[in-house]
Amino acid sequence: MKEFKYGKAAEQPPYHYKMCGLDDVYLTSGYERTDTEYGAGVVIHDMDGLHRAIGVHLATCKKALNEKEVRFLRHEMDLTQAELGDLLRVTDQTVARWEKSECPIPGPAELLLRVLYLGHISKKVDVRKLAEQLRAMDESTTDRQLFGTTEHGWEALAA
Repeated sequence: MKEFKYGKAAEQPPYHYKMCGLDDVYLTSGYERTDTEYGAGVVIHDMDGLHRAIGVHLATCKKALNEKEVRFLRHEMDLTQAELGDLLRVTDQTVARWEKSECPIPGPAELLLRVLYLGHISKKVDVRKLAEQLRAMDESTTDRQLFGTTEHGWEALAA
């Protein structure tokens, strides 16, 4: 198989990229095979960009996420199992069970995980901050909702 690096064909088979923790990632370009004093090696160019591309693919593809893909997205967002669990409103043990393939991640949690990842990389909407604010509202001691008019029209006011 020919490798295409920036539009140019090279005689090099795809590289099975296992370091990301996923089983099915192969690179056709963006890497170089090298010899080191310890043996054969591989240099990956722009690893952050590669991981971002993998994450976007996982977050936007239609298939269900498997345990390794859940872990990959969590690691890319630099979250612990407890932090992700808090954002998804489940326990850290639930996240651990998803990542060990002891039980599948349910649809709503999977959707929110995808949205959290896309928000993490886009920087346009801080989905993580929004989820934390929603969690804080759940812990509020009042059910009273106050609204008032401002220069921008009607707005919710602090209770």
